[in-house]
Amino acid sequence: MAYALDILAPIDSESVPIAPAASDDVPAAAAEATRVADEDDALLDRLAANDEVAFRTLVERHIDRAYAIALRIVGNAADAEDVVQDTMLKVWTHRGRWQQGRAKFSTWLYRVVSNRCIDLRRKPRTENVDAVPEVADTQPDASSVIERNEVGNLLELAMQRLPEQQRVAVILSYHEDMSNGEIAEVMDTTVAAVESLLKRGRQQLREMLRRHERDIRNAFTDC
Repeated sequence: MAYALDILAPIDSESVPIAPAASDDVPAAAAEATRVADEDDALLDRLAANDEVAFRTLVERHIDRAYAIALRIVGNAADAEDVVQDTMLKVWTHRGRWQQGRAKFSTWLYRVVSNRCIDLRRKPRTENVDAVPEVADTQPDASSVIERNEVGNLLELAMQRLPEQQRVAVILSYHEDMSNGEIAEVMDTTVAAVESLLKRGRQQLREMLRRHERDIRNAFTDC
């Protein structure tokens, strides 16, 4: 939720938008990512031989983050659980088809989760369970004091109103701390396209939250 202040910061039209801060120990972070990828590849090799223990280990390693991404995108727990279950089922049913070297398993997994979430949101619903009200119509008057949890609600409502691709990019950047390069891999696009999505997403969030800017700043500076 602290990224509220980043969103409200002035946007330089010539700057590269929203990228997570680099790790203080880049070599260590890279080494850890390589270790995880290597261990995933080993588990996938075992999974190809119908090793159920390897499958459960893969699920345990990635399910929490996959669920967090799904929940941010679809906005409700039931749909997020369905998306993750479907994705993990796909991992099992497609065992043996994984081609090492094409992409990291985690990159593929989060791409499938994101795409399934987008598809789900585009389906017509008989119940309007994921309809998001207009921020301006549902929030207290701008002169009211907004507590931090209310700020979080404002941001989540605004996030749900972003176009699909922008929302996914912003979620992966702010909530998952992915670099623009990592986001580009997950979304199967270019870094330049990610930068554009992030910049437009941030601009739209700023516009939606503009009337509450003073209260959002106060919520973080008065504590």
